[in-house]
Amino acid sequence: MTNRLCVFDCDGTLVDSQHAIITSMAAAFAVHGLAHPGDAAVRQVVGLALLEAVAALLPQADADIWARVARSYSEAFGDLRRSGGVQEPLFPGLENALAALEADDWLLGIATGKSSRGLKNTLAVHGLEGRFVTLQTADVAAGKPHPEMLLRAMADAGAVPERTVMVGDTSFDMLMARQAGAHGIGVIWGYHERAVIQAAGAHTLIETFDELPGAVSALLDVGEAMQRAAAPDRPSC
Repeated sequence: MTNRLCVFDCDGTLVDSQHAIITSMAAAFAVHGLAHPGDAAVRQVVGLALLEAVAALLPQADADIWARVARSYSEAFGDLRRSGGVQEPLFPGLENALAALEADDWLLGIATGKSSRGLKNTLAVHGLEGRFVTLQTADVAAGKPHPEMLLRAMADAGAVPERTVMVGDTSFDMLMARQAGAHGIGVIWGYHERAVIQAAGAHTLIETFDELPGAVSALLDVGEAMQRAAAPDRPSC
């Protein structure tokens, strides 16, 4: 049997980082004299790689503007972190869910649109370093919904798609899971609406982290049962 792997998105799934993201995006737009697109619009692009998120918010602009706004966002976010203004609380029940998965021999990973530095800062703040066997970020792999981050996570962990679950709050997470051949669990406490996550191909939805250990096991049980049913009968002796 190969390893079982549970991969998490970060922003909107593990931590509620919307305040810092929205504040930094507003500052970046202001630097370039651009009207802020609105909080709701910013929440809808959380999870994408930064440059892709900016491009989605400024579809009529060119690549030069996207790059300049993205740099300004990174600078604004860094300034906010140094001033103590980045508050990224864990969503309730996360630590108990991680402990339950680890006790059941699941390997844990992260696939996020954050930069490597940003992710490591977030994990350090919450004392979560060392809990994850693979950390995949959009500055080392193609951003969501491209499957590269999830495929790299599986390679790191020695897992296969049939025994891998992606947990996230956006359609980008579910599309990535589907393209990688993995299971997708949508969480409804993040930044995309329930219907959007379902339409993107979530295999199941959960409302609290308390439901996660049972949900991941159930998905694998169903998948393995389907594989057994599809396997040709072996001749009897």
